[in-house]
Amino acid sequence: MHVLAAQGTGLFIQQIENGIVLGAIYALVALGYTLVYGIIELINFAHGDVFMWGTMVTLTVTQAFHIGDGQVVGGFALVGLLILFIVLSMAFCAGLNVVIERFAYRPLRTAPRLAPLIAAIGVSFILENIAELWRGANSISYPLQFPIITLSLGPFSIGLLEILIILFSIGLMYALTRFIQGTKLGRAMRATAQDPEAAALMGVNINQTIALTFLIGGALAGAAGVAYTLEIRQVAFNTGFELGLIAFTAAVLGGIGNVTGAVLGGFAIGLVQALTIQYFPGGNGIEWIDVTVFAILVLILVFRPSGLLGQQIPNKA
Repeated sequence: MHVLAAQGTGLFIQQIENGIVLGAIYALVALGYTLVYGIIELINFAHGDVFMWGTMVTLTVTQAFHIGDGQVVGGFALVGLLILFIVLSMAFCAGLNVVIERFAYRPLRTAPRLAPLIAAIGVSFILENIAELWRGANSISYPLQFPIITLSLGPFSIGLLEILIILFSIGLMYALTRFIQGTKLGRAMRATAQDPEAAALMGVNINQTIALTFLIGGALAGAAGVAYTLEIRQVAFNTGFELGLIAFTAAVLGGIGNVTGAVLGGFAIGLVQALTIQYFPGGNGIEWIDVTVFAILVLILVFRPSGLLGQQIPNKA
């Protein structure tokens, strides 16, 4: 992520902007973790790799139709491409997540909790290895360039792309909240999370509700994949591993199982990373990022395992 020239307070504000953009991407991925855990208490370690496949879809479409090829694309053509990328990536990742739930997790739903956890790790490796065999082990530069348009307010500058990513992410998060709170399917999801046996007795289709949860989580991961690809401009088979762990940390920070908490945690982790890069010792805090993020994870698990918002998830065992 670029950091525009600024000094003093301006530099601090610029890093805040960078952190918010990163946080918006983390929040979208963290929502997938928290939705699934809230309903079936499964830490879906394959979720980060579903996000990675979203970046692969965007890259593949771009290369297949020779879009951009290093040139800047703007105007209505760019708008159409963004819509196409978002629809394809969200649809693919949503479908992939549903398939994973149906064939890897559903048969183990009544098994001891360790079994689906191991299955999730196995699915993660499968998705990574398939991507590595297909696209290779090296990072691939993304050929489509977004027009560099910035808005400046004194020492603070923000790019149009960053504004769109933030607004897009916040819009999806708001839509998800309204869906969960105000629709019949959303109420079914909340009922299943609280007491699946009672929900089934009241006529809720548990399998359908869980599949819907995976579908929504996958779609959000696909949207995050598009935002990440356009902003970072690098695609690799192992992208989802580290970013998935960071998003999981964000979900735990906010309170796993809590939608608002996942969003809060995502933005908080993004801000922590951006400020770590700028202000930690050595002139370049990049080497401190993982130390900082996972130290936060350990401290949360030790001192406040329910997260900042303190939601307690009922034991369904």
